[in-house]
This record gives sequence, structure tokens and C-alpha cells, in this order.
Amino acid sequence: MNGLDTTRVTARTVLTYLLVLIGVGCLVAYVAFQARFLIAGPQIILQNEPASVQNSPTVTLSGTARNITRMTLNDRQVFTDQTGYFSEAFVLENGYTIATIKAVDRYGRETEVVRSFVYTPLSRNLP
Repeated sequence: MNGLDTTRVTARTVLTYLLVLIGVGCLVAYVAFQARFLIAGPQIILQNEPASVQNSPTVTLSGTARNITRMTLNDRQVFTDQTGYFSEAFVLENGYTIATIKAVDRYGRETEVVRSFVYTPLSRNLP
């Protein structure tokens, strides 16, 4: 021997290192996949949005909220069910009205959805 340390590389050693590398890769991928909720922040998705011009004095705003701890409609608290669904009636003033839905997550990040409505009551023809 000439004083050099030779290491034997066997199939078992290569397989062990490969399995450890795959396991660490899967763990990193899983953590990144689950962290998407933390990265995305609060989300509000409106469903069946009412028309902006209304003849009725009330509209119903409904949808789904994700990653939230608190949600308000024009500074009035709105509650969701376990799946994040909400449905809230909103009274319109004569003329122009703005509805602002705000949501906050546990880290203080905020998002909002703003919709405007024009309420024009039907005129009655009186004799």
C-alpha cells in the first residue's frame, strides 16, 4: 500500500445515500407545500356577485374566505362556517353605496374586496 486510504463504494452505500436524499427531498417538498397557506395570506372569493345597479334595497354578499382570523363588512364583523363560507345581507342607501369586505390573518396581513352599488327604487305611478 502506498499510504492512500481507498474507500470501497458498494451498491448498498449508494442506495442508502440515495434513499436519504429522496427522503430529505420529500420532506422539503412537503414543508413548502404546506407553507403556501402562510405565504398566500388571507383570501376572499365572492360567489354570485349581485349586479351593481339594484332595484331592491338589500343585496346578499356571499363567498368563501381562507386563511383568516377576522372578517368585516363595512366594519361590522362577519362570521364564517367551518369551511370558510359566509353569506351576509347588506342594506343599500338611496343612490351610491360602497361595500368593503376586509379580512385579516393571524400575522396581521390584510386584504379587502370593494364593490359599489347604485340603488334606484322603482318609481310608482300614482294617479
